[in-house]
Amino acid sequence: MIWLGSEYLMFEMPSGESVAFSSDAIAVEIVDETQGDLDVHMVKQAANAVYHYFKHELGRHSVTVSEFAQAMEKALDGFEIRILPTQTTRSLPRVAEADLYRIANQSGRSFELDFFPRLRDELRAQLAGSPNVVRFTGLRSCVKVLTGAKRWSSRCVALEDQIVGYVRECLCADAAQAHCMLVVD
Repeated sequence: MIWLGSEYLMFEMPSGESVAFSSDAIAVEIVDETQGDLDVHMVKQAANAVYHYFKHELGRHSVTVSEFAQAMEKALDGFEIRILPTQTTRSLPRVAEADLYRIANQSGRSFELDFFPRLRDELRAQLAGSPNVVRFTGLRSCVKVLTGAKRWSSRCVALEDQIVGYVRECLCADAAQAHCMLVVD
């Protein structure tokens, strides 16, 4: 599992999914939703304040979208800024998922030689749908298949780091223009 950076907070969506956002990303979403009618600097400051409240004062690592929206509304209300709902309903983030364990099993006896090209192809296929989040699951099981290990070892840790690093590099190379988040667990 990849640990989130200290600048991220997990948002629990109504669908049950959890998506990581930084306070700046939240501010951008709010400004985008209002079609730029708000002072960007003011919204960023309010988002940072609400983020700080949940993350540091309450010590929470996740929050529901509803909780954050209510707190954000209170913060903006203090500045006498009102956010009116837009006529179009915003869709939930598009999440593309792939199973690393499945990819490892498809690699057969060629192990890592076939695994990494398949992984790159899978990432490209996921990016073709222009997702907001690309999520790879089954990392631990995948590593055990590729190493042939029954128990977790330092060799497993090294391969796990190599896979995560490879996916990050591929994402940077293939999604230079796209803004999407990567989750590997």
